[in-house]
Amino acid sequence: MKVGAIAPSSPELAAKMLEGIAPNENNVLLELGVGTGAITKFMQDRIPNKESYLGIELDKNLVKSLKAKFPGLNIVCENACETFSIHQKSGLGKVGYIVCCLPFVSLPNEVGEKILWQIDKFMQKGCTFRTFQYAHGYYMPSAIKLREFMRNRYGKSKRSPLVVKNVPPAYTLTWQTN
Repeated sequence: MKVGAIAPSSPELAAKMLEGIAPNENNVLLELGVGTGAITKFMQDRIPNKESYLGIELDKNLVKSLKAKFPGLNIVCENACETFSIHQKSGLGKVGYIVCCLPFVSLPNEVGEKILWQIDKFMQKGCTFRTFQYAHGYYMPSAIKLREFMRNRYGKSKRSPLVVKNVPPAYTLTWQTN
C-alpha cells in the first residue's frame, strides 16, 4: 500500500473537502487518490448515480477493497499521471469537480508535475479543483510548488480555516474556473 497519510482523513476534513460539491452526469466528480475511502464514504450520498463519479487509485489492493465498499461508484486502478485519458476512456461526462487526496508533498517532483498538467486540462474546460495540505507540510517546496502552479493559472486559492480535528491538522485549497 502507498497511502500518503498517517491517519485516515477525519469527517471534519471530508466535510470541508466536499463543501459545495454537487456532482451529476454533466459535472462529474473526479477523485484522485481514493486511498482507503476515508473521504469517499462521505461522497456517496452526494453522488446521484454511477455516471457522476470517477475515482482513480494506484494501489490494486486498495481498489479491490474500495470496489467492495462502494459498489455504486466507478473506481479504477490507474495512475493519476494519465488522468485525462482515463476520463476520456470512461465515457463519462464533463468533469466539474476534482477532489484530490494525493500526497503531493511526498510525490517525486516529476510525478507531481505530470499530475498537475493533467489537472490543468480539466481546469481549462471549467472545473473546481480542491485538495488539502497538512499544516506541518504547508511550506515544504512541493506544497509551495503546487500552490504556485495553480495560482499562476487560476489565481489565488480559497483556503479554508485550519481543520484542527484532523490528524495532522490540514487546510483545504480550492481553485475554480468557468
